[in-house]
This record gives sequence, structure tokens and C-alpha cells, in this order.
Amino acid sequence: MKKTISVLIFSTQIIFAQNISQKLEDATKSLMNSSTAISSNLSFYVADESGSLVYEFQGNKGLSTASTQKIFTAAAALETLGKNYTYKTTSFYSGTISNGNLTGNLFITSNGDPTLGSWRYEGHKPENFKQKLLDAIKKSGITKISGDLIIDDTYFDHQTIPGGWPFDDFGNYYGAGVWGVNWRENQFDVNINGTDFKSFSYPLAGIKWLNDLKAAGSSDQSLIFTSPYSDVALINGSLPAGKVTTVSGSVPNPPLQLGVEVEKWIKDSGIEFSGKLLTNSQLEIDGKKTLEYPKSNIILTYESPTLDKIVYWFLRKSVNMYGENLIKTLGKEKKGNPSFKSGVAYLKEFWKSKGINSSMINFADGSGLSPQNYVSAKAEVQALLYAKKQPWFESYYDGFPTQDNGMKMKSGTMRDTKSYAGYHTSKDGKKYVYAIMINNYEGSGSTELQKILNVLK
Repeated sequence: MKKTISVLIFSTQIIFAQNISQKLEDATKSLMNSSTAISSNLSFYVADESGSLVYEFQGNKGLSTASTQKIFTAAAALETLGKNYTYKTTSFYSGTISNGNLTGNLFITSNGDPTLGSWRYEGHKPENFKQKLLDAIKKSGITKISGDLIIDDTYFDHQTIPGGWPFDDFGNYYGAGVWGVNWRENQFDVNINGTDFKSFSYPLAGIKWLNDLKAAGSSDQSLIFTSPYSDVALINGSLPAGKVTTVSGSVPNPPLQLGVEVEKWIKDSGIEFSGKLLTNSQLEIDGKKTLEYPKSNIILTYESPTLDKIVYWFLRKSVNMYGENLIKTLGKEKKGNPSFKSGVAYLKEFWKSKGINSSMINFADGSGLSPQNYVSAKAEVQALLYAKKQPWFESYYDGFPTQDNGMKMKSGTMRDTKSYAGYHTSKDGKKYVYAIMINNYEGSGSTELQKILNVLK
């Protein structure tokens, strides 16, 4: 009798799996046979929680991922650095302090904290850093600075943007680069009425604008162009006439931006400052020697939020700058080389060591903004399955957003590319891990891919 019941249950499971597979096949073929997908490519892979295959359609095929690339970077960072890892921003001084007068320089340096001045974290907003820095200066007895204010941004190398990013993305907020000293997520907002600039979220340091905007249409069709270390910004495209639109861009020189604000804080607090504002990168650009700080004269060590909180926002709001920062951090920590190339190489080595075929993970960056990323749906599922078994999984999973169809999954969107990757428990209690991506699709792809994934509900 027991044997008969076991056979019956096993047979029911097979029929159920076949039913789900057939439904996924029908939904997938329906999309791929449609007129909007005539030139498209799709990679789709579904497994159960044990890793057994449920369904695949070209699961091994590498395609551009868009932001589902972030699942690889986030997991590798959590395991390699630890969920309690923090970045540090430090202030030092050189010379001596006598009767309140600092005869020497005031330094601010960082190991690349991507959250410095971010608005996302309670207790770590711009005003929090400002107050702690001013308190530290005053506590050290400094009432006058006779030397210079130096922002040391040399922790990472000089390349702030990964190779392969489209130039159209550079100046927009989602294309913000990575420096050794970052500030306000290297992002600014500008309020524009038609073609007229009305206000900025904060005063930008030394930026000159070229404005090719047209007042037209009913939506934001503008693009901002900035280049690293440049003092010229271009905006073109169109914005609606007769209404104020907020457009977000990327700061071309965040270390300088921080320095300008710190100089103002110092002067506004009543501390005399007669020196110059310098950044080490600008000294190099000018052919001058960079200035090293004395590590013994520390007045402030300011810690970032822990990595699990950074990963939360990295995944939840898809902050590209966080991904590239993590890539540089991994390169620096594991290979002693903070270049994008080094960090991406480490990321690939990490996942290859976890059993993923290296041919299915051709990474180009840490965020997915580069169209040169080529990853298969099966590789994404393997990464998700690996993460699910790790002690840091809850910190990872917590960052996955809930999409319009009610499924908790990371999404990716780029021109002609749409992707999803995540975990789902069906109403029958079946647990699925899945990834799907489509390239060269005429349309947003969101509705179509979610319709396929709804089969798993």
C-alpha cells in the first residue's frame, strides 16, 4: 500500500512539473513567434529550489543583461567583503597647531565610500558628515587654517567610468562614475522650466553649461553630457514648455565638489581659512606632485553604513555607481589593483570557482549598464541558487524589489533589452528560481516577460 501511495505521489509530481513546463513553453513560444520579437533573442531558465531544471529556452545563451548583472556583483561583495564591511573617510592634518592656528594642511581622504553624503541613510546624510567634520576640527583646537584644504582622491586609479559604457549615459545620474572620494552619490538635480535653468539641488563647483534644449513635447527627452574632470556640461534634447522638470545628472568632479562645500562649511563656522582648495587628481593634471598626508594626525574617521545596507539600495534602486564602486573595491582588496579590469576579472574568477561555466559570464562591469555584458539565464539562476545557501542570503534577498506582477525579482532595463531574475513560491508551495532576458525587442518587454513568469504563480 505504501509503495502504491509513493508511486502515486511521484507520478503526480512528474505530471505537475510537465504541466508547468508545457505552460512555460507555450508562453515563451507565443512571445517569440510574435511580430515584435521577430529579430529578438531570448534566454530563459527556471529551476526548483534544489537546482533541478524545470524549463529552459536557450538557457546557455549569453545576452546583454542590463541591471540583473547586479545579482552577481552584490553576492560576490557580500561573501568577499562581509555584510558588516564599512568604508572609511578620514581627516588628517599636517604641520602643527599653536594657539588655534594650524600651520599646515587639512586633508580629507577616503577608500571610495560610495555613500558619503548620500540622502538614503539615516545618520549618514550630508549634514551628518558636515557636523562631525566641524566638531572634529573644533575639538582638535583649530580656529584658523594657514595651509591648504586637500582632498586626497588617489585611493582608486584615474579611470572613473568603465570601458564600454555608452557616451550618452556619462552625464546622466545613472551614469555617475567612481572616484576615490565620492560625494552625494556623484549626482545633482537641476530644475528647468522649458529651456531655462531655475535652480540646482546644491551649487555645482565651477561648471560651465552649453544649453541646446528645445521646449517641446510632453515628457522629459533631455540628455546631460559631462566628462570626468571636465568643467563643461552639455544638455540637449527637449523638455515640456511651461512647466518645471527636474533633470538629474552626474557630477564630473566629485572630490572637487566636496572640497568646495567643506571650504564653505569651514568659513561659515567661523574658522579662518587663507589657503587654497586642492585635489590630488588636479595636482596631477597640472603636472604637480601630489601631497601625502601624515597618518598620525587623525582628527576624524567617519564610517559608512554597513555593506548589507549598501547592497539593499544597490539592488532595490539599481544604483549603478554602487556596482562600479564595489568592482573597484573588490579589485583593490583581492588583487591589489583598483582598476575596473582587475575587479571584473575577480568577479568572473569568483563565479567560476562556484561552478558557473566561464563562457556564460562575460562581464564588462558591475552594474549592467554596459551593453558588452553577455551572461546566460542559466548562469544567473546558478548564482541565485548559490546565494540562497549562504548565511548572508537574507541581506541579499531583502534588496530584491517587488515588481508590478507581485513577484519579488531584480529587473533590468536598457534600450531594446529587458530582464528579470529572482525567486518565487507558487500558490501550491513550489519554490522556483529563474532568470529571463530578451535582447533586440521592439517594446519595453516588461508586460511580455511578466506574462511568462506569471505561469510560476
